Amino acid sequence: MAERAKVVVVGGGPGGYEAALVAAQLGADVTVVDADGLGGAAVLTDVVPSKTLIATAEVMTLVGESAELGVRFPGSAGGERDAHSAVAVDLGVVNRRVKALAQAQSDDIHRRLESEGVRIVRGRGRLDGPHRVVVDGVDGTPGTTAFDAETVLVAVGAHPRELPDALPDGERILTWKQLYDLDHLPERLVVVGSGVTGAEFASAYDALGADVVLVSSRDRVLPGEDPDAAEVIEAVFRRRGMEVLSRSRAQAVKRTGDGVVVTLADGRTVEGSHCLVAVGSIPNTAGMGLGGAGVTLTESGHVQVDRVSRTTSRGVYAAGDCTGVLALASVAAMQGRIAMWHSLGDAVAPLDLRTVSANVFTAPEIATVGWNAAQIEAGEVRARTVKLPLATNARAKMQGIHDGFVKLFCGARSQEILGGVVVAPRASELIFPVTLAVEHRLTVDDVAQAFTVYPSLSGSIAEAARRLHASD
Repeated sequence: MAERAKVVVVGGGPGGYEAALVAAQLGADVTVVDADGLGGAAVLTDVVPSKTLIATAEVMTLVGESAELGVRFPGSAGGERDAHSAVAVDLGVVNRRVKALAQAQSDDIHRRLESEGVRIVRGRGRLDGPHRVVVDGVDGTPGTTAFDAETVLVAVGAHPRELPDALPDGERILTWKQLYDLDHLPERLVVVGSGVTGAEFASAYDALGADVVLVSSRDRVLPGEDPDAAEVIEAVFRRRGMEVLSRSRAQAVKRTGDGVVVTLADGRTVEGSHCLVAVGSIPNTAGMGLGGAGVTLTESGHVQVDRVSRTTSRGVYAAGDCTGVLALASVAAMQGRIAMWHSLGDAVAPLDLRTVSANVFTAPEIATVGWNAAQIEAGEVRARTVKLPLATNARAKMQGIHDGFVKLFCGARSQEILGGVVVAPRASELIFPVTLAVEHRLTVDDVAQAFTVYPSLSGSIAEAARRLHASD
């Protein structure tokens, strides 16, 4: 006999487990159905692992750029290359730490859910109508179980997109999920795809000491980011010795024994020891019975949702990468919370993407929030802009930071902070005051008149706001 549950969450990633915690807090009987491990891809194969790897890469970047600060290493003459070559990375140790931390985070989530009284069911969920979830056992878990629900949340995430002529083998041709099985640093890593994932891994492996080739089908790396920011990152990549092939579309990747050959659309070839294919992702919505439950999917297979995470089927909500709204763990988590607040009758504010801060974990990082330059140039909003290079900041000079800037946008008349871009080491931390300004509709004078520590990188944010002050 089928068990009944008021709320059934399909998928244990950020959208799913955060929704479950809210639903439990509001007194619901909650079941989480998960097949791949609590935390989902964000914790086990994507965000947590990649940023743990990047943490090691950050140390290597600091080492490589420490010579001008007077740091000397045994056997080096004091130049940047000498400093970087004076230390080495044991990738096997790094990746074991990466996977251990990811599993520890997953275990913490499991314990938290159990402590809140959430039922956790191991299996793969699919919908049998809008109010029934059928769970098929996986990895030896026996049988099929069904759960009735008043509310169903679909939070099944996405998986790496594969090219027909570049199928991963887990050894030389890799997706970003498979990188953490490497025991040795690739001698020459060819990264196909210059979006956020490709750029982050190219930056990290370059810092770790690999020879990196970045294959980009577009005019520049990070085509979806602020153009000025992308220009800085590409210049840094090239200066550090990375080979960037712009306007070069990869057509095929073939294994050649102990290496790979990447064939480009124009017939050129690029050889390497390994190839990372980072060309987007596909939602995990196939075979879930969503159409039969009245849930509308887009042409790309994403679940269509509104700003309170409702699908087109009453009682069915969706959150996370399977919705295609914005592929960020923070957005997935908020979508899940909003879904439960709405479905269970609590106070709720619709999702507002204008207040979402995002970060690209290259070196330096790119952090953004609010309206962007493309929207302003297209006339979607009237705004004024100021950009301050970090090279003029006293703290940046002390730390040997030469690349990066702070850019702010404010309303042409209101003088409200509408958005901003920070390109700097740890830009992910520096964007927070700009996010607060956007969220609370602060004016440039509100920001300019707040005290900042001297010297500090955040001082450039206040300085940019002062320059946006309009006397008329």
